[in-house]
Amino acid sequence: MDIQCIAGFAVITKQLDASASLYQDTLGLPLERQEDYRFMGGFPGARHFGVWPLSMAAQSCFGQDQWPAHVPEPTATIEFELADAAAVEAAVREMKEKGQAFLHESRTEPWGQTVARFMSPEGVLVGLSYAPWLHE
Repeated sequence: MDIQCIAGFAVITKQLDASASLYQDTLGLPLERQEDYRFMGGFPGARHFGVWPLSMAAQSCFGQDQWPAHVPEPTATIEFELADAAAVEAAVREMKEKGQAFLHESRTEPWGQTVARFMSPEGVLVGLSYAPWLHE
């Protein structure tokens, strides 16, 4: 098998209006509509794929190995890459003005990535990111 790329990623939701609003209105993604399905084609592809243990996600988000019981456990994560660290901070401010709550605001991880994370309505851990190595 010779996998060439991640061909697509879609969240699966029971809350279509809330999810579509987050991705289209709050994040500003240019989603098209085909019946109830929202999508965008030709978007630049994924630069990273991983299998991330929940304990590592908990450490990254909360500084502890256990995911807090009061926050739904994510089963996936997606990160949207921005131009630089200042753009991550600006995006957090913009989204907070639109009512988005964050698990943590913009900070630089030990590996050099600047990231802010929040949970989507369908339980996906969403990151706004600047990873310098993706811009070299």
